[in-house]
Amino acid sequence: MLTFLNIAQLVLYIALLALVGQGVLYVLAGPKRDTNLFYQLLQIVSKPFTLLVRKLTPHRVADRHVPVVTFFLLLIAYAVVTFEKIGLCVQSGMEGCR
Repeated sequence: MLTFLNIAQLVLYIALLALVGQGVLYVLAGPKRDTNLFYQLLQIVSKPFTLLVRKLTPHRVADRHVPVVTFFLLLIAYAVVTFEKIGLCVQSGMEGCR
């Protein structure tokens, strides 16, 4: 179970960092961000999560807001996984949690 939580935490962390990087490049690159190689790479990394959130959210939510919603949902999921991992480590007496 601990291995599963570690993998889930890692996947969520990578997706969160990709969305943060997109946000930074959104501000720094301005309107030319769509031609920026790193911005496109970060979009590819976060695309599975943003597509899932796009399908879950109503169509009234604008496409430009979907990455922000995705970020906050991933942040909540990351917190839940982290607290579950802490609970498992405390319950097992910190065996294998170092």
